[in-house]
Amino acid sequence: MTDKIRSDNRKEELPRVAFFCMEYGLANELPIYAGGLGILAGDFLKTARDVNYPVIGIGILWRQDYTTQLINEEGRPYDLYPSYDYEYLEETGITIELNIQNEKVPCKVRKTNQYNNAPLYLLDTNFPDSNHGWITEKLYCTDPRTRIAQEMILGIGGIKIIKALDLDIDIYHFNEGHAVFAGLELIRERMKEDGKSFEEAFNEINKKITFTTHTPVGAGNEVHDFGLLDEMGVFEDLEHKDIENLGGNPFSMTAAGLRLANVTNGVSELHGQTVREIWRDLDNMSPVISITNGVHTKTWQNNEIRRAFEKGEDLWEPHQNLKNELIKFVEKKTGSRLKMDSIIIGFARRAAPYKRSELIFQDTEKIDPLLKEGKMQLIFSGKAHPSDEKGKDIVQNLVKMERKYGDNVVFIENYDMEIARYMIQGCDVWLNNPRRPLEASGTSGMKAALNGVLNLSVIDGWLAEGPIHGVSAWLIDEILHPQVDKKNQDEYDLKALYKALYEEVIPTYYDRRNEWQDMMRASIDMATWKFSTQRMIKEYYDRMYTVDLNTQKEEAPVV
Repeated sequence: MTDKIRSDNRKEELPRVAFFCMEYGLANELPIYAGGLGILAGDFLKTARDVNYPVIGIGILWRQDYTTQLINEEGRPYDLYPSYDYEYLEETGITIELNIQNEKVPCKVRKTNQYNNAPLYLLDTNFPDSNHGWITEKLYCTDPRTRIAQEMILGIGGIKIIKALDLDIDIYHFNEGHAVFAGLELIRERMKEDGKSFEEAFNEINKKITFTTHTPVGAGNEVHDFGLLDEMGVFEDLEHKDIENLGGNPFSMTAAGLRLANVTNGVSELHGQTVREIWRDLDNMSPVISITNGVHTKTWQNNEIRRAFEKGEDLWEPHQNLKNELIKFVEKKTGSRLKMDSIIIGFARRAAPYKRSELIFQDTEKIDPLLKEGKMQLIFSGKAHPSDEKGKDIVQNLVKMERKYGDNVVFIENYDMEIARYMIQGCDVWLNNPRRPLEASGTSGMKAALNGVLNLSVIDGWLAEGPIHGVSAWLIDEILHPQVDKKNQDEYDLKALYKALYEEVIPTYYDRRNEWQDMMRASIDMATWKFSTQRMIKEYYDRMYTVDLNTQKEEAPVV
């Protein structure tokens, strides 16, 4: 780790940070991510490298990825799990060992920094002669024992890596609840090595832990059976009552994170409010502030778009070039040929009911003329969790729409970073319509905005903080609010969505090209700093890693 790294406005050394995350999206060729959480973690490490901040990442080397999800002849997703070869990653020569279910489990450690990222150390149990390869095979395995074992590898194993590397860490940042067993290991270390009580050890490590919670959705806030955690060896020699005081019984990983941390952040202003409301009855929790997510500009913003924007040049020509690249990419992937002169609206999300990917199809009288006349084209992509049959139903319905409307609706299977890049750079409009307040932040729309791809969205997550309706985006909430009861979100948003399409988006695209280009420029201007990971990491250091706790309590009362 680089010594004596200094910030641009302080003379003292910056805190050295170990960032724990279950997944990292650094590049398509390193498939150890499932979605937005991993892409954010990868962008964070790239930004730390850009600004020379003292950060390391701790993660897991997933041998079989999350899923390769394809579409069968009936239009239903199915999952494949090819094994990947990671021999090109640096072998550190370090092997750490931890106890899982009364067995010694060795973990090898690989390192990667070849994607212009801060060093990322990846734990691996899947190597020749290992009896425990099952633990690090599949990301987000739903079997409870396997999931607990994976989280022990990340948390407990992560602390052991730091010790083996002899790194002096000031801040342990748990990016979601998957990593909270690292907090238990830190407590255990201080009890064993320094003879401290649980309370004394907790009070010491609490000052060093920060926690980011990413979702108000139940499935993203894990709860484990208390007895199973004990059986798997999570507690080791810690007292059950102390563990129960942290996470409850059953054991909530999010509650434990909120209590272990010195400070917690939600990932947008609205999400911070939601977190404080959801957890308002939890005692002894850290203050919850809001630090909005961002994206790594160098990764996601096209160079020609950036150059034209910075020089004040015409944005339409580079945008058309990117649109043409997207059209060729779609044809290669699906066989469908989209039209250059017709508006393309993109939607790429995890297939989950609250994302409402099918909302736009709910009124056939409104959608049919636009699609059958070729006045509007839609591109969808996204994966369902392999065990989520409802999510797979959503994908199957999108494929039905593709088959109904021919080349004017396209679904691209097996969503990944490559597909995302083509879509957020080449579409004309980015559609986002989750049920409020379930979209904690959202970052795909930030990436689109950086490229002058205009957001058409409900106001949730990050969109409450930057885009202005009719200036840099179209905000569905601004369309019909005096006329429709917002308690029925689907009805309200469907009417508002079509009103926006028919009266604002489509007429502006076809009839007011100068106005469209002004909105593109305003979109890029709005997103360039405010929704970048460079701003985000600065806020992490200024507001989480280097601040007095009393300041945070004043800023963010727990409601």
